Amino acid sequence: MTDYRDYGSSTADDVVAKLEAVNAKVDEMRKNMENDPDSMGDKILKAALPSITGLVAGKLFQMVWDRGTAKRFGDVKGDSAKGLLLSVAFAGLSAAVGAAVSQLSNRSSQAIVDRRHRKAGK
Repeated sequence: MTDYRDYGSSTADDVVAKLEAVNAKVDEMRKNMENDPDSMGDKILKAALPSITGLVAGKLFQMVWDRGTAKRFGDVKGDSAKGLLLSVAFAGLSAAVGAAVSQLSNRSSQAIVDRRHRKAGK
């Protein structure tokens, strides 16, 4: 049989102190959530608009790239040196276009949300 008298009250005090710390953290997180001006719709807009814009811009860039390289270089095999060079150029330009579109769409979605907040405040 286990003798529980050997455990001091310091163990119980430690458990209570840890539970109080968790409770304080939960209260802080609830306060931050209640003070957050963004609604669920704002958060969805800020996530969806850049994603959709990036997808559309990437597909448009690929379509323009494929048409441009087909007109200029004809049918290029992927294992040729020219095909490798074009693949590297496409990767670099695609990343640059993607980064630019991502920044612009993030800023525009934030501007839309800010405008909605200003209109709601009036």
